[in-house]
Amino acid sequence: MGAAHDIAIAGCGPGGLAAALFLHRLGHRVTLFERFEEPQPVGSGLLIQPSGQAVLEALSLAAPIREKGARIDFLKGVSVPSGKRALDVRYGALGDDACAYGVHRALLFDTLYDAVRAAGIAIETGRTVTAVEIEACGGRFGFADSTSSARFDCLIDALGARTPLAPPSGHDLAYGALWATLDWPNGTGFLDDALDQRYRRAHEMVGVMPIGVSPATGTDGAAFFWSVRADAVEALHARGVDPWRDEVLALWPETVPLLDQIADTRGMVFAHYAHRTVRRPVSARFAHLGDAWHSTSPQLGQGANMALLDAAGLASAFQQHSDIADTLAHYAWLRTNHIQIYQALSRVFTPLYQAGDGIRPFVRDQLVHWFAGLWPARTLVAAIVSGGIGWPLRPMALDGEQTFTAERVTASVP
Repeated sequence: MGAAHDIAIAGCGPGGLAAALFLHRLGHRVTLFERFEEPQPVGSGLLIQPSGQAVLEALSLAAPIREKGARIDFLKGVSVPSGKRALDVRYGALGDDACAYGVHRALLFDTLYDAVRAAGIAIETGRTVTAVEIEACGGRFGFADSTSSARFDCLIDALGARTPLAPPSGHDLAYGALWATLDWPNGTGFLDDALDQRYRRAHEMVGVMPIGVSPATGTDGAAFFWSVRADAVEALHARGVDPWRDEVLALWPETVPLLDQIADTRGMVFAHYAHRTVRRPVSARFAHLGDAWHSTSPQLGQGANMALLDAAGLASAFQQHSDIADTLAHYAWLRTNHIQIYQALSRVFTPLYQAGDGIRPFVRDQLVHWFAGLWPARTLVAAIVSGGIGWPLRPMALDGEQTFTAERVTASVP
């Protein structure tokens, strides 16, 4: 590795925080810019897939996820009223130790953020990044108050799917979901090692996922979500909680102990999904990372995991090159194949679970119900959901052949 660089990262999401940690451990001087006065997570639950676990392991940060998160051994979905399996993913098909972890976003955020603070990485809060200015020998971020940052050798955009630093691309999806973080309903029959869902064709979906210890309460929590069209959210709120509650109960009567915790649907968080990919994710001094580069629906459970993989890929590229332009080009090469595969898979699978027609869900139910018990299908589906299709870990030495540990990274600094 060559000389240390001054690197600026916009955004304190999982990808931005993980990238800051990796680059700091490589000896670079990193500054994070965050619009909130106090960085904070947004949203409810998420799945840390085996791919994301490998990245956290490389940062020596996997232990809190395993200790406080909920081990997820399978993903289950049942079509109503037929009772047919519409989703059947068993991580055990990949090996006895394979699993995901259901966590509240705050657990992942706190784990990364606390490590960033402990490392002494600079964070400038209350700085809303709105523009990027690239110069011959570096670049600057522009802020909403018309000021600019100091000059940095390299700038990273980790501002998420609505980033103002990328040209418009892709499109918003018709559907999103209302999310709530609730107390886990002990003793009510809900599976504590599975993400469980119910569907009526593809226009109605309700899901429950254990998320381990909720940072807000210190007790076991559940992520609860309801699929809804983006253009129908306000009408849902306007009708009040009781009509919505009746819809949910008609789909899944056993959700009573969860619904009893929701007094007003406006207290739930609406996540509006988008499918977009920046055509040119890097230039000589500037790169996009995570949802700022690529975003999809969460049907495959890859969002935060892809951002973590991007952070590891960026670090791997910096470890192999001293020239910034070469580094960012290598970073794009490392990640593009995997991203393209999962963007394509998302396009295929999303309409099967969130759409208004009845034909595709009918085909889904027949195929999943038939294929779920077959060995090749079980392994393939588990590999897709785990994030392993395309072997993203191998070129970054995160697949077990050569562990990219924090100690090894630190030891490489001259």
